[in-house]
Amino acid sequence: MSVIPLLPPGAPLWFPPVEEASEDGVLAAGGDLSPERLVLAYASGIFPWYDKDSPILWWSPDPRCVLFPEEVHIPRRLARDMRRGRFHFTFDAVFDRIIEGCASAPRPGQHGTWLIPEMIRAYRQLHERGLARSVEAWENVDGEKVLAGGLYGVLLGRAFFGESMFYARPDGSKAAVAALVAVCRELGVGMIDCQQTTAHMVRFGAREIPRPEFIRRVRELVG
Repeated sequence: MSVIPLLPPGAPLWFPPVEEASEDGVLAAGGDLSPERLVLAYASGIFPWYDKDSPILWWSPDPRCVLFPEEVHIPRRLARDMRRGRFHFTFDAVFDRIIEGCASAPRPGQHGTWLIPEMIRAYRQLHERGLARSVEAWENVDGEKVLAGGLYGVLLGRAFFGESMFYARPDGSKAAVAALVAVCRELGVGMIDCQQTTAHMVRFGAREIPRPEFIRRVRELVG
């Protein structure tokens, strides 16, 4: 069993080489969630994921699930609903509501949430710097505009690192993904990092690539 390096609080901005990650993708523990460390992490192909009962854990799994905007497939029924104007979208309009919605959304097989208060504070700081972005999907219900779902992530250069999504109405998170893809195409974003392989994202055309290829693409797109 490999020993996971421990980054003490206030440690210099540094991570071990991603090739040293454990078999399940854990690279290091500890450190902090400062904006500077988070930016370094994403630009290095690393992301934080942990819960209230563990130290900060930094991950770089191999393979990595990604979505290339030019390969996206929008499910037929969702595409039809969007053409008919079922949803409308905003961007960065209610970031706090999106991250709180992600934190409170039930997840199959999970108890509690990994979006603990310190994580929420950290991404709010990134949002204030224009780096953490949100997509909101709205739907008219009985004449009232309601938040159907949304997602948030980190945009660095031409790479979007997806963090979490939720839905409050059927297809709300799927619609937000479709809107994200459309915006990424407009901005010239070349890759959307999904972090983990899920059936939800595979339906949109997400696929796994080897970590070396992922890191190469991150370096090209982030700059």
